[in-house]
Amino acid sequence: MTAPGIRAGAPAEDSDDLDVEEALALVRDPKDDGTVPVPASGAPDEPHERHKATPWPRAREIAARAPRSGIRRSPVSVALSDSLGLVLATPVDALTDLPSFDTSAMDGWAVAGPGPWEVRDEGVLAGQGQPEPLTDGEAVRIATGARIPADTTAVLRTEHGRTDAQGRLHCTQEVGHGQDIRPRGQECRSGDQLLPVGTLVTPAVLGLAAAAGYDTVTAVPRPRVEVLVLGDELLTEGLPREGLIRDALGPMLPPWLRAMGAEVIAVRRLGDDARALRKALTGSDADLIVTTGGTAAGPVDHVHPTLERIGAELLVDGVKVRPGHPMLLARTKENQHLVGLPGNPLAAVSGLLTLAEPLLRTLAARPAPEPYSLPLKEAVHGHPYDTRLVPVALRGDRAAPLHYQGPAMLRGIAAADALAVVPPGGAGQGEEAELLDLPWAAAGIGVCFT
Repeated sequence: MTAPGIRAGAPAEDSDDLDVEEALALVRDPKDDGTVPVPASGAPDEPHERHKATPWPRAREIAARAPRSGIRRSPVSVALSDSLGLVLATPVDALTDLPSFDTSAMDGWAVAGPGPWEVRDEGVLAGQGQPEPLTDGEAVRIATGARIPADTTAVLRTEHGRTDAQGRLHCTQEVGHGQDIRPRGQECRSGDQLLPVGTLVTPAVLGLAAAAGYDTVTAVPRPRVEVLVLGDELLTEGLPREGLIRDALGPMLPPWLRAMGAEVIAVRRLGDDARALRKALTGSDADLIVTTGGTAAGPVDHVHPTLERIGAELLVDGVKVRPGHPMLLARTKENQHLVGLPGNPLAAVSGLLTLAEPLLRTLAARPAPEPYSLPLKEAVHGHPYDTRLVPVALRGDRAAPLHYQGPAMLRGIAAADALAVVPPGGAGQGEEAELLDLPWAAAGIGVCFT
């Protein structure tokens, strides 16, 4: 059975080059939604299959909505140490008052009544039990975080007190009632909601949950991802030789996927073996399968035929983006998807950010990043009808396009902070361009690769 959207052919591995006559012949039907290029005659361009490709913004929307709303991923209880980057599935409510007892906010003396004060011999340290109450005219040395003795008027900071020859304590600066005392429940009362459902677990969230007495939190689990590296021409070590090349995607994709919030459960190298690919797809229990290469229409490009054989539903078959045009998104099972990345490294990065990132974000219930843009430091040429994703370095309030932008090149992206979204036709110097942050360049939990 042929699944909806499956076709026999696929676009060849993408290139930034475009046939000039093809480009000049293509115009847009003003009544069309922009997804179907038509020749100047007005008739559909049947010999070309690029009209089946999905516009880049639409492809990202489809990927974000691909996990069906009726499918709920069961929340899991996760130790605080393992929860960074997850999203809370239940609220974090205060289990106790914070602080749970009156504490000193400063190093100094706890004093009772007006001074001068007689100072006790023994002080009060953090972690000790309830100290003896003070009487008027009495003081005791106290450390930050220590419990306040009963009947304390205020805490006199170390720098605001002095002792005389008789050992009595005097204040050098007026001290007010309750000064530098953190009263019980100042931050919250038991039962108060500290964090709502949907909160992203950041380092600060971990600290708050720990302070509130939590050892675990209930969160949406990380999407489980399996990576299938295709291609007989790939080496795993040593220098390229005799027509063989080093595999860049096998080492690059797992940490990149983890930085996007996924749990990579396996990385498998299948070569160009259609039978092995089919067995791997039908036997996988991952939430998302990511394949590398094999998405075009060459003699050993097995992804499309294999998806057809297993009855997959093709949701995106090619995207109007350079590099990365022959990427794809399929629903292989009711609760499983496949993102097919092109084999060229920078094209694969484009596929990750176009299709894998929105889908993983939805599975993990993570909030979408706020879109932002910066002026380009210099002009960027565009593709006639495709979006371009161009590596840029952020320099102050400008985005500087980097060299080495070819589909097979990683030199540019390795020095980049973001990818600039360049619309068809290009963008001039100083023109605002939307930016896609790279995980390690973004602030917050994105820097975590474990």
